[in-house]
Amino acid sequence: MKKVLLIDNDQQVLDMMGEALLYAGFDVKTILTADDIFPDIEEFKPDAVIIDCMLTGINGGEICHQIKVDEKTGGLPVALVSAYPQLSKSLGDYGCDDFIPKPFDLEDFIGRVKKLTEGQMNEQIQV
Repeated sequence: MKKVLLIDNDQQVLDMMGEALLYAGFDVKTILTADDIFPDIEEFKPDAVIIDCMLTGINGGEICHQIKVDEKTGGLPVALVSAYPQLSKSLGDYGCDDFIPKPFDLEDFIGRVKKLTEGQMNEQIQV
C-alpha cells in the first residue's frame, strides 16, 4: 500500500483529500501545520507528499523546496495544491513534481497522486 502525506491548514479540505485517497487504497497521514516536516517524513515514510501552497506560518512551496534540497528526501515526489495558481507561480521555483489547482476533480486528483507514488512524473515542474 502506497503512503501519502497530506499537508493543508484547512481541516475540511484535508479530510476530503484524505478520505478520497483512503477510498482509493492509499495509506494516508494528514497534518494541519508543518513547521518541521522531516520528523513526519522519517516516521511515516511516505511515497509522496501533497502540500497546500498557502499554509499558516510557512509557504507550502518553501516546504517543498526544503524536501527537495535535503539529500535524504530529495527524491521524494512532492505535489503542490493551490486555489491560487497564478500567485504560487510568482513565488518561485520549488522543484515540485506536480501542481494541482483547486478546485480539482477527485478522480483526477487520485490519478495524479497514483502517478506520483508510482514514479510516473516525467520531470520537476517550475511553480
